[in-house]
Amino acid sequence: MLLRLLAAAVLLTCLPITQAQAQLPEVVASKMVANNIPFDAISVLVVRNDVPLVSFMAERPMQPASTIKLLTTLVALETLGPVFRGRTELRSSAAVLGHTLQGDLVLRGGADADFSAEVLLSMLQTLRNQGIERIAGNLLLDRSLFAPSRSDVGVPPFDDAPEAYYNVIPDALLVNKNMLQLDLRSNGSALRLALQPQLDNVVLDADMRLVDGDCAKWDDGWRPPEALTGSDGKIKVLLHGSFPKYCAKSYSINIVDRQHYVDRLFRASWRRLGGRFDGAVSEASAPADSVLLAEHVARALPEIVRDTNKLSDNALARTLFLSLGALESDPLLGSRPLPPSADTTYVRADAAVRNWLRQHAINDAGMVLENGSGLSRLERISPAQLGAVLQAGLRSDWAPELMASLPIVGVDGTMRRRLKDSPAAGHARMKTGTLTGVVAVAGYVRDSRGQTCVVVAMINSDQVKNGKGSAVLDVLVDWVARLQ
Repeated sequence: MLLRLLAAAVLLTCLPITQAQAQLPEVVASKMVANNIPFDAISVLVVRNDVPLVSFMAERPMQPASTIKLLTTLVALETLGPVFRGRTELRSSAAVLGHTLQGDLVLRGGADADFSAEVLLSMLQTLRNQGIERIAGNLLLDRSLFAPSRSDVGVPPFDDAPEAYYNVIPDALLVNKNMLQLDLRSNGSALRLALQPQLDNVVLDADMRLVDGDCAKWDDGWRPPEALTGSDGKIKVLLHGSFPKYCAKSYSINIVDRQHYVDRLFRASWRRLGGRFDGAVSEASAPADSVLLAEHVARALPEIVRDTNKLSDNALARTLFLSLGALESDPLLGSRPLPPSADTTYVRADAAVRNWLRQHAINDAGMVLENGSGLSRLERISPAQLGAVLQAGLRSDWAPELMASLPIVGVDGTMRRRLKDSPAAGHARMKTGTLTGVVAVAGYVRDSRGQTCVVVAMINSDQVKNGKGSAVLDVLVDWVARLQ
């Protein structure tokens, strides 16, 4: 095998690099040989001034991992518009008599990426400011903007860490991303625990063993936690595994079902403000005659896009993807809900992305979308397709917003530790993608003459582990940055 790879590398070095439809650059081929990555595992596209400098199996659909977020975020900017903001509303059709709301209170979700415990408390304070002290009815949670309203229910875990933030599946009414923040502190004999935010009748406990170990590697002993509901209705979040002695760490987990999460956060927050509520919490759409009592509006879309791409945030990307299927642009209002339809939000989102591609003369054949974030074994896109998306991004009215969202090589985001000694550092803007058996990069690299090159590269192989695949992609980015 090694002899065949070396022979292939020698052949590649004999080919001209700068001609259109060129083979892999010599330094990239050599790095692949050194890292034992087969040539049929990589697809690459490098374009400068609309001319392909490298096109190596670029038409082949590949697993893109998080580089697919570039497609989701650019389509969102161009379709929803830069003034789009998610929103959360408190509504009711009941009268207020004395200090009592005489019926149900509705908490309606609108893809608000910034909806947090602090925001909920502020909205409830607005009710108190209106003189409401008691809610006589129930709390209705309206997630109907997305259909199905709970796409997380019954879905098998993506991997063995379903509690991790990157695995959160969004809905239209997601508060705190459904995360609980744990504070773990140990001395030589005891582990102290704290939980934020405070939820009504939710407690934190652990059967974790204290061990002699490196605090920096505390998660080596982490085991999936459980949320146990007792006969009294109390939920116990139970942590398992081991934890180093004399260590302090914070970690966030998605473990409490979101219906219970909102229910118990609402009760704790309303009680904190001196309010009374003895009703039930259920899921239902807001009545047509309900009126607005309080609202929260999220940051504008370009800021959400920046967080999505810089930090490779799956929950934000998935929220934007679903928003494409639930909202349409309005030149005056920014965005508004689409009329009801039997189609699922996913089907609409998929259609919105493909319509955008066709409008830009980009062939969508072979492309597969599952959630728009790249946290998927189904999603496929070719470097040629994603490269065309990036070229469209350069021509977009919202090119500055897209560019500002990308990690800067050697500086920030998911590229902050890579290529610090390369001429690409501080200049190239690259989205990364990583799954087990998948590494990818896509973005813009300035060459030695200051011209912007579009670069897309994906490797699908079990040999990419231990940084070997990323090293190959870094060599490619460095090679482009040094191009004459």
